Amino acid sequence: MAEEHFDEFVKNLQKEIINKELEQYNQYVVKLFHNPKNWGKPPINKISVWHAYEGPCGDTMQFFLKINNNNIIEKANFITDGCGATVAAGSQTTLLIEGKSLDFAENLRPEDIENALGGL
Repeated sequence: MAEEHFDEFVKNLQKEIINKELEQYNQYVVKLFHNPKNWGKPPINKISVWHAYEGPCGDTMQFFLKINNNNIIEKANFITDGCGATVAAGSQTTLLIEGKSLDFAENLRPEDIENALGGL
């Protein structure tokens, strides 16, 4: 019986948290930071290049790219210790650059990512 009450408590708490998040972020952003795409560091033999960034609030993000001989990004992954918005931005970045040229990725601007997210 206690387990059922606990499960119900957790379910209600999760709903409350998501409702609070939706007051600040759109549904797409909330979905991405709860279920990010391309999260995780791949095995070293699957990485052509990686780079780490530090944000203005002290959070960090690392991107791991697998690039083919034509300078096309075959696979992009990321990890971060940042907040939900940072997770969503990292995830969206990987979605934008996979299958694109390295030149495209190098010229991606923060506003391109924010626009793809529908705002932050």
